[in-house]
Amino acid sequence: MAISKLIPTLVLFALFSFDVGVAHPGLRFGWGSNNPIGGSFSSNLYPQFYQFSCPQADEIVMTVLEKAIAKEPRMAASLLRLHFHDCFVQGCDASILLDDSATIRSEKNAGPNKNSIRGFQVIDEIKAKLEQACPQTVSCADILALAARGSTILSGGPSWELPLGRRDSRTASLNGANTNIPAPNSTIQNLLTLFQRQGLNEEDLVSLSGGHTIGVARCTTFKQRLYNQNGNNQPDETLERSYYYGLRSICPPTGGDNNISPLDLASPSRFDNTYFKLLLWGKGLLTSDEVLLTGNVGKTGSLVKAYAEDERLFFQQFAKSMVNMGNIQPLTGFNGEIRKSCHVIN
Repeated sequence: MAISKLIPTLVLFALFSFDVGVAHPGLRFGWGSNNPIGGSFSSNLYPQFYQFSCPQADEIVMTVLEKAIAKEPRMAASLLRLHFHDCFVQGCDASILLDDSATIRSEKNAGPNKNSIRGFQVIDEIKAKLEQACPQTVSCADILALAARGSTILSGGPSWELPLGRRDSRTASLNGANTNIPAPNSTIQNLLTLFQRQGLNEEDLVSLSGGHTIGVARCTTFKQRLYNQNGNNQPDETLERSYYYGLRSICPPTGGDNNISPLDLASPSRFDNTYFKLLLWGKGLLTSDEVLLTGNVGKTGSLVKAYAEDERLFFQQFAKSMVNMGNIQPLTGFNGEIRKSCHVIN
């Protein structure tokens, strides 16, 4: 069958199927990417969404990412986190990118984001290049999703077929950002509740937490573990002793709140399963990391052990969970808009 006849058939299949396994030939990493791991797609999103309207979109995204991550490897984790913090507040709609205005109270000022969330300049560069190539076509919400996948790939992690077609919100929710994004000192029950609120399960919680295999955290996010974990002026007893003393040298009892430590001290720029091995050794940085193993609720502990033993299993579940997270309440059809600038509504 001729390619010209085959492609429309594939597009129609994607439009009306909940579970799409069709890879697009694409460019470089393509819409489906090299060796993609499939997931369950929303019926309103599909990987070939820009196949005709902006076929070079993913190539443009990857070109910018390659340059940005080569310059600063930490940027990969920042962009992955940006997508996560976006999706957990009124869905994957790029609301996190909106600045303060007469009608917008920016999510950037929320507790989990202020002086912490970053990567906006990379998103801006991607948006500018996409607007040159395909004006008002590719949404900021999809740019966040593409950047998260690309950052994972460029750090050595898995690829996945990425459903596209999200549109951008005209609103933001400062309150939602303060209440829906998990805190670094969360208990296991807090984490499960917040993930279940988004329609995500234990596998999603543990595998997406594995995104902490890259990146860093500020002293203020783990200081409590070092000096006053349970209100008794004592450290968290689950911390391995040498790791504990190393963290104390980075994060003093007073001051130093913006000092940073890698979330995965063994391979902080490499996307792998070392994060889970470190949890088993008492070397998880945040309380919200360690409770996945020690929380004694559900099967999170057994999942940590499984992913520590089998990196391929972790990669497969991470890819599926990224698709699941990317499906949280997307704006599609005539809802929302395609912003000209990701910082402001049209």
